[in-house]
Amino acid sequence: MHTHLTRAWVEIDLGALLRNGAAMAARGAPLIPMIKADAYGLGAVQVARALEPLAPWGFGVATVDEGRALRVAGVTRPVLVFTPVHGAELRDLAPADLTPILARAEDLHDWREAGGGAWHLAVDTGMSRCGVPWREVAALAPALAVLPPEGAYTHFHSAEKDDGSMEEQERRFREAIATLAVRPRFLHAENSAALARRQRSPWDLARPGIFLYGVDPAPAALARAEPVVSVRARIVSVRTVAAGDSVSYDAEFRATRECRIATAAIGYADGYRRAFSSRGVALLHGRRVPVAGVVTMDMTMLDVTGVACEIGDVVTFIGRDGAERITVDDAAATAAIAPYELLTGLGARLDHTYGEGV
Repeated sequence: MHTHLTRAWVEIDLGALLRNGAAMAARGAPLIPMIKADAYGLGAVQVARALEPLAPWGFGVATVDEGRALRVAGVTRPVLVFTPVHGAELRDLAPADLTPILARAEDLHDWREAGGGAWHLAVDTGMSRCGVPWREVAALAPALAVLPPEGAYTHFHSAEKDDGSMEEQERRFREAIATLAVRPRFLHAENSAALARRQRSPWDLARPGIFLYGVDPAPAALARAEPVVSVRARIVSVRTVAAGDSVSYDAEFRATRECRIATAAIGYADGYRRAFSSRGVALLHGRRVPVAGVVTMDMTMLDVTGVACEIGDVVTFIGRDGAERITVDDAAATAAIAPYELLTGLGARLDHTYGEGV
């Protein structure tokens, strides 16, 4: 536990992160860890360095700037930019040694004109987000003959479900690849949920994301993720309120008895959402304490009646305290949001601390 007096922070257990990565790598395919959105809010550069013992094939990002930041930090492995990039921005990738995903003949032309090298073909097999529809891959043959792709990939829309959709998408992907004159060297399709459900990957590379960061993406998974993230804050105020007194905006919380209310220095500007208002729970000295009233921008009030509490005490919003634990999944379910949203929403204002078993 941290003793420095900071208002609120995120703790990242790099040991657990690495073990989660090893569980994904055990499926047999070299990894492209997805470290877009600053590694889901946990720090892309630190995560990339922590995963280096796994010798990942490369890394996945969403934007050119995210890729450049990795290069500036000294990352030399391939970096794939998974959001489509067009025109002038596409020409920015080559000098930064970034690898685009492409799906249109005009983008292929621009990439070749820019002196670009390796690229990966995006094949849409049912996500309908980006990529060339699997039925239309054959029509790209003339453009592909001029600059063949190093790799090709697709993305599952429901890999966590045992509904046959993943297998159907893989069938479509194979059909599309079969129309190419030359099979790309690297084919990849699996996200965390797909990998966690399998003993062995049938593909050349794999793209885990959320599993690395401690969230189980598939209910029927063969692999289980170790928790990686803790979110903690200091108590900055403690008061007694009388029966009938209100707490926070809109007086949504009104004491039905004399209560002890503690204020934690974390709020929705830090990523602790307003959705936790009067619903969330935190841990204080190993005890569960409820959020009292509306979460405010910088502070959150807790009903600590019956729990010893002083200014400076640490309260845990995600993580372990004694025998109790609140997981990312638990918190996300309480707020009725996806774990992805919760992690990526943890604000830059929060200090990030890294260690083993933090």
